Amino acid sequence: MRKGQNPAKFVNQVAKPERVTVALLNYIPFISGFYAEALDVLKISVESMREDAGLPFDLLVFDNGSCAEVRDYLVGEKEAGRIQYLLLSEKNLGKGGAWNIMLAGAPGEIIAYTDSDVLFYPKWLSRSVELLESFPNVGMVTGRPFRTNPDYHTSTRAWATQNAALEAGCFVPWETFWEFNRSLGQELAENRKVYTETQDWKISYKGLTAMVGASHWQFTSYKAVLAQFLPFEMDKPMGQVKQLDLRMNERGLLRLMLPDPLTMNLSNTTEYVRGVKGKPARAGRGSVFQRLVNLPPVKKLLLAVYDQIFKWYYA
Repeated sequence: MRKGQNPAKFVNQVAKPERVTVALLNYIPFISGFYAEALDVLKISVESMREDAGLPFDLLVFDNGSCAEVRDYLVGEKEAGRIQYLLLSEKNLGKGGAWNIMLAGAPGEIIAYTDSDVLFYPKWLSRSVELLESFPNVGMVTGRPFRTNPDYHTSTRAWATQNAALEAGCFVPWETFWEFNRSLGQELAENRKVYTETQDWKISYKGLTAMVGASHWQFTSYKAVLAQFLPFEMDKPMGQVKQLDLRMNERGLLRLMLPDPLTMNLSNTTEYVRGVKGKPARAGRGSVFQRLVNLPPVKKLLLAVYDQIFKWYYA
């Protein structure tokens, strides 16, 4: 038999979520090797997104089975009121499995999704939402320009041809292009070739400028739009997330990017942030051993061995 009355019955108001939920997906299985700096990168990402987003937001973090040190940090941030919603998964559900939970469960009308290795610049959120709300039928807006596969944004270009001013050319400066591709571990010579042989597309619409393209690593979208693509069925932890890019294009949704870089991929190192602060890691410097292991053939071989070891233990 119940004893007394539940005090919650006398609560007259409940908190309302912000209109925008920033949804961050994290996975750091251990703090060594490839992930040696991953926790520091995560902290930089979370701190930078809050610094001057331009709009209020709630932060939702889905942790995909990280190690104890990472979980302790996240719980501490939650207890301090800096994370509004924290989901700790016992196991790694893969990106698709995590998306099914976090994109469906985020309370905001607008979801700004991000991987855990993204650096944010002032007004990144307000500028992204501005494009989202000003252009019609938008699927996703990514917070920086970079060159993506033209096959993934045919619908965007077709719409712009009929309804806006569409220009093709070289609109992304080399420095901005190389800054991003370098963070993915790509080689300079190949990127110079790609830069000269490919192009950008720019849309002018209602006094605003957007670049054509977007990507699954960081994007802003309406929750109702993302719901059209749930659930995601992916049988691998990574590598299949381009399904979202392709399916949005097939549905005729616009895929846009900000014309200036307000987000940046850090990957698994804080090197870029150190460089921004005036302490760049210069190529060719360091010990003889460091220069040796960074030679392209040696680096490729060692990374292949490392990847295979990781698969044996964590696949």
